[in-house]
Amino acid sequence: MHASLICVAVPFLAISAEHGQLTGEGLEGVYRSGRRLLSRCRLLVAGREPVAVQGRQVSADRARFVSIVRTASDGGPDPDISVERLRYADGTERITLRSAAGRHLRLPVEISLGTDLAELSAIAAGRSGPELPASVHAAGLRWTSAGAQAVITADPPPDDALASAGLLRWELELAPGASRTIELRTGRDRSARTSGGPATVLAPARAEADDPRAEALFGTSLDDLRALLLRAPAHPCDAYLAAGAPWRCGLAPAEALWAARMALPLGTRLAADTLRTLARTQLTGSGRDSGRIPGPLRAAGPHLPPSCTGMEATLAFPVVLAEARRWGLPERDVEELLPAAERCLGWLRSAAGDGALLPEPLPAGPRRCETQAHAHRAALLGAELLAECGRVGADGLREWAGALRRRFREAFWFEDRAGGRPAAALSPDGRPMPCLGSGAVHLLDTGLLGSGRLAAGLLDGAQTEQLARLLGSPAMDSGWGLRSLGSREPGYNPFGHRGGAVRVHETAVAVAGLAAAGYEKEACALLRGVLDAAETFGHRLPEMYAGEQRTAGGAPLPHPAACRPAAVSAAAGIHLLATLAGIRPDAPAGTVAFTPVRSAPLGALQLSELRVAGEPFAVRVSRLGLVMVEEAADGLQLGV
Repeated sequence: MHASLICVAVPFLAISAEHGQLTGEGLEGVYRSGRRLLSRCRLLVAGREPVAVQGRQVSADRARFVSIVRTASDGGPDPDISVERLRYADGTERITLRSAAGRHLRLPVEISLGTDLAELSAIAAGRSGPELPASVHAAGLRWTSAGAQAVITADPPPDDALASAGLLRWELELAPGASRTIELRTGRDRSARTSGGPATVLAPARAEADDPRAEALFGTSLDDLRALLLRAPAHPCDAYLAAGAPWRCGLAPAEALWAARMALPLGTRLAADTLRTLARTQLTGSGRDSGRIPGPLRAAGPHLPPSCTGMEATLAFPVVLAEARRWGLPERDVEELLPAAERCLGWLRSAAGDGALLPEPLPAGPRRCETQAHAHRAALLGAELLAECGRVGADGLREWAGALRRRFREAFWFEDRAGGRPAAALSPDGRPMPCLGSGAVHLLDTGLLGSGRLAAGLLDGAQTEQLARLLGSPAMDSGWGLRSLGSREPGYNPFGHRGGAVRVHETAVAVAGLAAAGYEKEACALLRGVLDAAETFGHRLPEMYAGEQRTAGGAPLPHPAACRPAAVSAAAGIHLLATLAGIRPDAPAGTVAFTPVRSAPLGALQLSELRVAGEPFAVRVSRLGLVMVEEAADGLQLGV
């Protein structure tokens, strides 16, 4: 899949090879909601298959293919006919033939179409089945099977349609220098799908920098986020992010929340919609799970059992609400979502008990390092949220967080000859598991409080310094980003998605956490590695790639199961660049502070059309690491 061009505008998906012909092989085709509506779309001009020249991604939902056709009148090496194919995620395709011949041409054009109407999961497993027979329908063809249907229409209508072969035919007249276009539509009009949607959810922000890769990464990341926006049929006003394409074009609660959190510089609308969507799934009643947000289990690498993404989402909910309020979430949305956040915090206190480390999964799983970090952050940000909104329970949460902090520092720090490290987890009987992985970066992600302050962390100063040193070591920093498991650890696998591969989301968390803690050298090394990797992936970062050590002239190896685009990696691209400006807003107090990366690793950087307090916000960081605000809401007080 890495070499394929993937156009996304969920629930639509188009997967093509670089030559542009849809051959029906593998996963090629046009999909809607996981069903393949078109698997074959082969073009012949004058009885010949065009010779591919270039295929490339134009935007998240569009690919362009250029080819040439040699005719009998070609008198030399220069072709007379060029063919451009623009293919959109929803299957709309515009095929334009241009003539450079010195005389009129009459060209027969044939397009053979077919589909199996198979589900993506079945195709990926090699169980797609044969193509279905077609029938002529209006200006095109139609296929039906077991309640599913696909319709392809053409403009202009074909001169001939042969259903038995799935064939549409035209005879096109081309004058010298003229062009003719055939448009194919799969199911529905592309403009009806895309009008008036994503731009209202995410601000039209942009980045400019001395390093041109920053602008490319920011623009591509924003484009991918818009392409992954979904709306629930029962609540079409609320948008959230699908996890990624092509494998996970649906809601993944924890990842949707982390992506919305990292995208807060683009506005609070996505965060509010995502929180509303997940609040509707929250478990109620009086049992042990009351207040928890459901989510599936997820593999956690070679040393730990699967983790619970529902628990992660439950702990993320109050954090995203609290930070969205700092960025300017309207108070009416805060009031609407606050009861669900209170239920999440109530579940946390009930699940962990007073000062106890939080097992995952409940009730007797290991005590994971990152779970304690998520719980501690939720308690501190949730406490301030409750206090500022006049709700009860803030003092109890702060006391519980303090007790957790003391217990964590006693039980989780594993001393060794290299200076110690945080344990990846404690076994149910209290034994530490000392393997070092990227889950430890969440200890640096403490969360944003009022007045631009960061919440207290679970580590003390000396432990934070040691963790920064470990994350910057060759065992963890692959040169392309942070490995999910250190290369010297038992069970390391550079392709292990939690056992050694580079996960972009956690690398972005590490960059932001290291920069905030003052370890700019380690943060900038990881940032440059991800930027270099992004360049090799056309600035569309996959959710993960192999953690093999970088070598001169090398390139990161794609992971065969990675989604690309993916919500968390696209949002991480925004988060990485916003980290350089260090924006820390407090919209309720009418202030915004800055902690920029003083070393300015990308040179001068300007971020425009962000959103703070609901208004456009633009900031520039000079080559000397100095911040200049160029646009902000009226009355917003600025500070460093």
